[in-house]
Amino acid sequence: MNVEIQVANEVHASYAEQICELLEISARQRGTGIARRSPDYIRRKIENGNAVIALAGHQLAGFCYVEIWSHGKYVANSGLVVAHDFRQKGLAKAIKTKAFNLARDKYPEARVFGITTSLAVMKINSELGYRPVTFSELTQDEQFWDGCHSCPNYDILMRCDKKMCLCTGMLAPSKLEEMEKKMVLDLTHMVVQVQHENQAEPAAAAA
Repeated sequence: MNVEIQVANEVHASYAEQICELLEISARQRGTGIARRSPDYIRRKIENGNAVIALAGHQLAGFCYVEIWSHGKYVANSGLVVAHDFRQKGLAKAIKTKAFNLARDKYPEARVFGITTSLAVMKINSELGYRPVTFSELTQDEQFWDGCHSCPNYDILMRCDKKMCLCTGMLAPSKLEEMEKKMVLDLTHMVVQVQHENQAEPAAAAA
């Protein structure tokens, strides 16, 4: 069956309970924590257009949502999950890519970050432009770190004063930063090209 990945809207609010159950199952299977969210919280994300949902007909295949931190300076793609029957098909990467682009389009000035113990997620993140960073480069919003409380490794995080844990911190530039970098590179290329053409003209005249 074909799977459709789309930005969620109010039509998909009825999936909130299933999504929470899927997140709980995934966390238990991996032995690590996903910040526990209530169906009402997930429903608000869906209704606000801050989530991506994957459906095979009417069957839930996967999900991911966007969170905003530090007054819009950072955003995170959280709760990435794929139902068991749809794993090993590249769906996680497709959902994450859709959520990543959604976050950057809606919040172009915000850097995108995440923390994970999953090698598969790290690989996807790297392909999207994330780089490993220390926790000090991530949001310092207390509410974000409080979300780690449900993780079995929370005591490690606290003992390390929230500076490190078993998770790897990853950070991608904001869309605006990336656009500015591209503009600088394009401008540099144009300057070099003009200089090359100017140097070539006297040589042609001398010939």
